Amino acid sequence: MRFDVITIFPDFFAGPLEYGIVRRAREAGVIEPHIHDLRDFSHDRHRTVDDRPFGGGEGMVMKPEPLFEAMETLVGENAAGAPRTAVVLLSASGKLFRQETARRFAGLERIVLLCGRYEGVDERVAEHLASDEISIGDFVLSGGELPAAMIIEAVTRLLPGALGNEDSAVNESFTGSGPDAGEEPSAPGWLARLVAGGETPALSRGILDCPHYTRPQTFRGWEVPAELLSGNHEEIRRWRRNAALAKTLRNRPDLLAGVHLSAEDWKWLQEAQASAAKPLR
Repeated sequence: MRFDVITIFPDFFAGPLEYGIVRRAREAGVIEPHIHDLRDFSHDRHRTVDDRPFGGGEGMVMKPEPLFEAMETLVGENAAGAPRTAVVLLSASGKLFRQETARRFAGLERIVLLCGRYEGVDERVAEHLASDEISIGDFVLSGGELPAAMIIEAVTRLLPGALGNEDSAVNESFTGSGPDAGEEPSAPGWLARLVAGGETPALSRGILDCPHYTRPQTFRGWEVPAELLSGNHEEIRRWRRNAALAKTLRNRPDLLAGVHLSAEDWKWLQEAQASAAKPLR
């Protein structure tokens, strides 16, 4: 997987690329990151990449010419249509980045990340250059560098050979599979009412990961759940599943509206909702 990052702050990435999974994947040849200074594609003596917005208003807007020239130099004139390539504009106005977005990107060969700055980017970049316009959340940052670093890690950890144990990318938050026999495809009425009036189903098919514990068994009077110490694999599996459902219900109930769960899952969730908080010790 090749990553090209186009930014006015190339030194920012000296940190994120030098630690953890991303560094190991880079050294193992799983990923090939390239950082490009957008100002290298400007041609005036001030290396200008922004200008005042038409129509007036506050702030400055990133110019289209340097971004188009950078893409045409790196990828070719048909950058947005290049095979197995995503050209991603990082923008607060973009579609929300989710785990399934990371999975889609992980199936490509090349991702180009355009880091916006200032008040925004000339809209012709989003319309005619980028294949994807992506936001990492419903909040505003000063630029796309941090979101780009986050996307690189989210995608890298899904690539074969990036993790020491590839099962680590299977059993975690937001990871799920399609419906199996006996699964219920839709949320019951109480959950639909709980999730934003039932109007916005979740896009992710997965729920949150279950809680995890390690030694010591007792810490400041708080005990590790007895089920995890039982040695009974079925009991541990059931506890982890129910604990994951409870955490999802508590922290991200919106995810439950779009996930396929078994009849046993729905029964447990209804009992948990009825009792307001089902204790998991």
